[in-house]
Amino acid sequence: MRVPLTRVDTTPSLPDSADVVVIGAGIVGVFTAWFLAKRGVKVSLIEKGIVGGEQSSRNWGWCRQQNRDARELPIATESLRLWEQFEAESGETTGFRRSGLLYLSNDDSELATWTRWCEFARTAGVRTEVLGSKLATERAAATGRNWKGGVFAPIDGTADPANAAPAVARSIMRLGGTVHQNCAARGIETEGGRVSGVVTEHGTIRTKIAVLSGGAWASTFCRQLGIRLPQATIRSSVMAVSLRRGTLPDALHTSGITVTRRGDEAYSLAISGLAKLDPTLQKIRYAKDFMPMFGRRWRSLSPGNLEGVRSGHEGAGRWRLDCPSPMEKMRVLDPCVDEATLKEIRKRAIDLCPVIRESRVTASWAGYIDMTPDGVPAIGEAKELPGFVLAAGLSGHGFGIGPGCGHLVADMVTGAPPIVDPEPYRPERFEESVWGKVADF
Repeated sequence: MRVPLTRVDTTPSLPDSADVVVIGAGIVGVFTAWFLAKRGVKVSLIEKGIVGGEQSSRNWGWCRQQNRDARELPIATESLRLWEQFEAESGETTGFRRSGLLYLSNDDSELATWTRWCEFARTAGVRTEVLGSKLATERAAATGRNWKGGVFAPIDGTADPANAAPAVARSIMRLGGTVHQNCAARGIETEGGRVSGVVTEHGTIRTKIAVLSGGAWASTFCRQLGIRLPQATIRSSVMAVSLRRGTLPDALHTSGITVTRRGDEAYSLAISGLAKLDPTLQKIRYAKDFMPMFGRRWRSLSPGNLEGVRSGHEGAGRWRLDCPSPMEKMRVLDPCVDEATLKEIRKRAIDLCPVIRESRVTASWAGYIDMTPDGVPAIGEAKELPGFVLAAGLSGHGFGIGPGCGHLVADMVTGAPPIVDPEPYRPERFEESVWGKVADF
């Protein structure tokens, strides 16, 4: 594991049955299980590797409303409240803080796009501030340069990816739920055409409801069940440097580099959108679905290597339920960083904030970001298999909206009024149009 992550002790023995089994202990999976356990539902959360081991610990940690797709904005707004609610009710800390997010630019077109979004956001009751040159330059004093303008989202913030999912997992167990690491789900058993159990490497848990929050593995798992979930991953690299708290803004984004405080003595550095597209058979299968998205992003995506094939998360084959699955061969997706990207990250970071030249690189890591063709999550029951609920394809936005997604899934499972309108997240929308939909405000 290259990425910093808090380890958590989990439940040693598998239950014979549960009301709900959640597959995948990333941020969406843990919050789904937490909201269910809070409601008195007998829930078991199973994870092939370790809690939070994949993209939930490898992201920037941003919890934002700013510049969200219009379809995601309601769940982003609710999630900010739920991050705070979790800490208040659980006594755990996820590192969540409303630090504010600062966006800076010298590009008139980019500034105009941000301004239009801010005008739209005000109609949704979202507080955000458009900055002129003077205010933008003052807020960005650490860069030592002048800026044409920017945006400041004062009530948005960040949480700590190293601690968030483990903190929620500990709270699940205190509420009576069970959490199981190194316990891969191999498949689903059915009876009368609906879910009757989840088959794991350590035995079967009888249940009528299974929630798949499998991140980059979700499409491969769905394929075993005859469910089509178009999904593709990109490999993104991140660097962490040692700097005292307060040296830089807590969360700063420019087109060149993004800087985020990650603890009192560390900041993470990344380039938004810059990533490797590792070829796999799954990407070929869904090429038509993703052509519009990748076409718009061709400047920031470049061909990768065969690491995606070796990792197995976008596999083509099927497996038997009584034999080890690809998830047992690759417990945690921990892909190699792209060294050229790391060099570019440091170069751009120093150019933006010269103080970074004095910093020490403390860690670097990569992760696979799972995406849907329209960049919006797939949340809802699969029409092909009653009792099987998807919560996947978070498209690089999942950490910040994890609490809201978990709440929405818990609502669906228990029949409660949904926290937000679930319509934009229907998984079957991908069958209605292979070209996706570009958000407009």
